[in-house]
Amino acid sequence: METYAQALTYTIPGFIVLILLEYIVSRWKGISVNQSMDTISSISSGITDTLRSLTGLAVIIISYDWMVDHIALIKIKSSLLVYILTFIGLDFAGYWSHRFNHTINLFWNRHIIHHSSEEFNLACALRQSISAIISIYFFLYIPLALLGIPATVVALVAPIHLFAQFWYHTRLINKMGVLEHIIVTPSHHRVHHAINDEYLDKNYAQIFIFWDKLFGTFQEEIFEKPPVYGVKKQVNTWNPFLINFIHVWGILKDAWRTENIFDKIKIWYMPTGWRPDDVKEKYPIKITTNPYVREKYQTESSLLLQLWSWTQLIITVTLLYYLLISFGNLEFTQIIKYAIFLVTSIFAYTSLMDRNIISIYAEFVKLNLGIYFIIQEGGWFGIDNILSRATYAIFIYIVLSFIISIYFQFIERKYVTKTFKPIT
Repeated sequence: METYAQALTYTIPGFIVLILLEYIVSRWKGISVNQSMDTISSISSGITDTLRSLTGLAVIIISYDWMVDHIALIKIKSSLLVYILTFIGLDFAGYWSHRFNHTINLFWNRHIIHHSSEEFNLACALRQSISAIISIYFFLYIPLALLGIPATVVALVAPIHLFAQFWYHTRLINKMGVLEHIIVTPSHHRVHHAINDEYLDKNYAQIFIFWDKLFGTFQEEIFEKPPVYGVKKQVNTWNPFLINFIHVWGILKDAWRTENIFDKIKIWYMPTGWRPDDVKEKYPIKITTNPYVREKYQTESSLLLQLWSWTQLIITVTLLYYLLISFGNLEFTQIIKYAIFLVTSIFAYTSLMDRNIISIYAEFVKLNLGIYFIIQEGGWFGIDNILSRATYAIFIYIVLSFIISIYFQFIERKYVTKTFKPIT
C-alpha cells in the first residue's frame, strides 16, 4: 500500500495539470466542458476513492495470489511478453466486469458514481466507486492465474491499466483515424457515457476497443446525435457519498414495498432499472426519455459559495497530499483517523454545495474530530516537522469552515435566488 501511495504522489499532480490544461484549451476553443460545482464534486469523488484504497477498505473473496498458488498450470518468469499478456488479460477482465456493472441491477450501484456527472471531461474520470468494497469479479482473473502470471506482475500492471483510462474522458479530441479501430478513444467513450437511446450500454472496453466489436456492444459516435451525459434517473446531488449508495437505496425501498415475495428477491439481479409492477404504479420515478430537453442539475450557488467550495477542495487535496507523502511514517490507526476527517470534510462541503442543512451537522462533527485529533496526536499528524506551526493553520481552518458554513446556510442564502450563473 505504501508503494501505491508513492505512485499517487506523482499521478495526482499529473491529473490536476491535465484537468487545468483541458480547461484552458476549452476556453481557448470556446467549448464549455466544465461546470464549477460538478468539477469539484468529481475531484472530491476521486479523493474518497483514494482514501478507500489507502485504508484497505475492501473484502476479497478469493485473492489472485491464492489462485496462482493453487490453479496455475504453468509457471512464467517475468518478461516483456508476460507484461503484455497481463495487460491484455486485465483488459479482458475489465470489459466483462464493466459490462456486468451496467446490466445487473445490484451491480450498477458499483458504477453509477462514474456516470453521474452530466458533463464529460477529465475531472469526471475521477468519479470512482467507494461502494464496491467487495471484490466479486475474481473469476475473471482465472485465465491469468492458469497461465501462472505472477501476482507481483499483476500488482504492477493493474494501476497502469487503471491510470491509462483517464485521458479519453474529454470532448476536446475528435476521432483519431486508424486508432479508432484499435484502442478506446474519446469518441468511443463519449458514446459510453451518453444516455441517448442509440448509445446506451455500448462501448464497455477500457483500453482495446476490439472487445466491443467482438462481443457485439460497439457503437460509433454519430455526428448528428450529440451525446447527452449523466444517468437516466438524475442523482441531483454533488455529494459523492450519496451518489455512491443512491441506487442500492432505491432497490432496498422497492424490495420492501413490493407485495410479491419473488420480486423482493429477483429485483437485485434483474437488468438495471427493473422494478416490480406494483411498485412502479404506486411509486413512479422520473426517468429521462428525451435527453435533449433535460435540464442539468444546478443549485443556488453564489459566486462566493463557489469560490469557497474551490477553497475547500484545494485544502482537502493539500491535506490528502500530506497523507500520501507521510504514509510510511504513520501508523494504521493514524491513517484511519486522517481518512475519517477528510471523508467528513468532503461530506460537509459537498452537502453545502447542495444547500443541504445536513452540512452544518457534518461541519460540527468535523470541527470536533479535528480538535480531538490535534489534541490526541499533539499536533496534526507530525506536520509541524515539515512546516512550522502548520497545526495552528489547520486549527484555524477547521473553526472557520464551521463558521463560514453557518453563514452560507443561514445568512447568505436568503439573498441568493435560483437565477444564478454558474462558473464555467
